Amino acid sequence: MYKSNLSYSSMRRRGQAPSGGGNRRSGGKINKQYIHPSKFIKAAKPAVEVVQYQPNHMFADFDVNPLIKANIEAKGFTAPTPIQDQSIPVGLEGKDIIGIANTGTGKTAAFAIPIIHKLMADRTSKALIIAPTRELAEQIQTEFKSYAKGSGLFGALLIGGSSMPTQLRDMRSRPSIVIGTPGRIKDHVERGTLVLSEFNTVVLDEVDRMVDMGFIADIRFLLGKLASPRQSLFFSATIDPKIESLMNTFLTNPVTISVKTGETSDNVEQSVIQYNHAGERISKLHDLLIQDHVAKILIFDETQRSVEKLSQELIDRGFSADAIHGGKSQGHRTRALNRFRSNQVNILVATDVAARGIDVADITHVVNFSTPNTYDDYIHRIGRAGRAGKTGHAITFVSN
Repeated sequence: MYKSNLSYSSMRRRGQAPSGGGNRRSGGKINKQYIHPSKFIKAAKPAVEVVQYQPNHMFADFDVNPLIKANIEAKGFTAPTPIQDQSIPVGLEGKDIIGIANTGTGKTAAFAIPIIHKLMADRTSKALIIAPTRELAEQIQTEFKSYAKGSGLFGALLIGGSSMPTQLRDMRSRPSIVIGTPGRIKDHVERGTLVLSEFNTVVLDEVDRMVDMGFIADIRFLLGKLASPRQSLFFSATIDPKIESLMNTFLTNPVTISVKTGETSDNVEQSVIQYNHAGERISKLHDLLIQDHVAKILIFDETQRSVEKLSQELIDRGFSADAIHGGKSQGHRTRALNRFRSNQVNILVATDVAARGIDVADITHVVNFSTPNTYDDYIHRIGRAGRAGKTGHAITFVSN
């Protein structure tokens, strides 16, 4: 990941197995949960007063390799977020961690910094980081690259949408850090190109979403192949019985660190738009998008085909839009997300593959052009707005 003769940027063209790019339910018939329209209506309740967190440490205080400190300083960071402040010292001690935190709280640095320090101190150690979506895996990769710059560590990104031969080449370089999604990681294990018994550190990021997406069996398979003893770090926004069972099986005397401050949806003004037929629905969407306060919009639709059709319809109507879904190549998905992030387009139409994979702080509106499959999916969708302390808006189209 970090050595000049193995360009990290080239890894962005790697892919993941078809089963690992998004919600597995999209491949077959979806059993859609009925959600009463009243569940889509809720006034925003942002905190009246935000209490400034007083960290126990500064980044300069952490006992990590000076190179890592220099890279942190180059990023302009001095004070850690709560999850970083509390997790990094525990991670450096080699203890297992259960981290409970909202998305967008700086979880990646909370595990990346202790892992990179560990790998620099012991070149025989290896780390596996598992994420639910391609986009999140790429974001983690970018963070690792910035903190490990100049370390000489090798890394590989195992996600779908690009050439398997390229990934196989990277695996022959025996990377010390492997980042990927469950389906493609399992594919490499079954091919014999990834030997997990060599890995003594594992991170599961957004465990709840991986369980939601049907990856529980794959996760148990992968964790069962890892070295023992090992250090395990699980991060999740919620803990349900399935996740608790996973933790009880694979964690050893974990330290629980909870910095969750409430649901992201508390900062989102939620409302519905009713329509009678398809023509009226697209017309009402058009009317919504031309309002002055509607600036940066993430629109969710149900299928890959409907996302493509809606995106093209909006472009034909003169809007600046792009589309992202599991059927796109990883290169296209990355370019579309970058265009959206840099405001080259202000509308991104997506399937639920993007619900946990988009880390864009300035989304003003989330529009559910089709109702979500479950209420959990709804919460994941609207959590893309109302970030960084801002009030966002979520509008759901409901058929009469």
